[in-house]
Amino acid sequence: MSPEPVSPESSPQVLTDVSVDPFVRGLLHRPAKPNGNGLVLTHGAGTNCQAPLLIALAQAFAEAGFVVLRCDLPYRQDRPYGPPGPGDAKRDRAGLKNAVEAIKPLATGRVFLGGHSYGGRQSSMLCAELAEKSPQQAAELAAGLLLLSYPLHPPRKPDQLRTQHLFHLHTPTLFVHGTRDPFGSIPEMEQALKLIPARTKLLPVEGAGHDLGFKGKAMREELSANVLAEFQAFFVK
Repeated sequence: MSPEPVSPESSPQVLTDVSVDPFVRGLLHRPAKPNGNGLVLTHGAGTNCQAPLLIALAQAFAEAGFVVLRCDLPYRQDRPYGPPGPGDAKRDRAGLKNAVEAIKPLATGRVFLGGHSYGGRQSSMLCAELAEKSPQQAAELAAGLLLLSYPLHPPRKPDQLRTQHLFHLHTPTLFVHGTRDPFGSIPEMEQALKLIPARTKLLPVEGAGHDLGFKGKAMREELSANVLAEFQAFFVK
């Protein structure tokens, strides 16, 4: 594993671990005053770990003491552009598991996992799959999930729900969802959360779509601060 400074001006460091398959590639934010906890964040289907939403959240969480890894999923490591293919999901989940393991030596406390849209969905599926095999394995992987704009169904296809694995999700989860997200309305999300046997909370973002309204510096700072505050209130008991 080799963290390398990107530039003197930027706090994140490049982190790679090619000793595992799929290998880990991302950007690591080290806090000035660590609280011991870690967070792995990953991206949606059309972007990468340089997505402005992930950068803003990583900076906010790092300022609060978290060590944060923004990681590229394996499909994005293989292809710089385009969405994941039908056969990518299983490998992407394996890559997420490796990313969590890569950050654990840097975090003395709890480690959390999350992501935007596709990345968040794969994070939740990974935890659900582990819980089916062994609840202890799921608990050891991640103390909680942060799911941003969970893609509950494809736009205009509310009958194609992506909820099958939620029955097996035993990891406490904070959902952040725009009130105008075409991938699921707030009432639809509220119904889906009832399927999850773990503790959950839904943070609606008023007027935001699937991108969580991430436009302009003021909006970015407000959203990041709100997500951080809700996360701390939900998980720091």
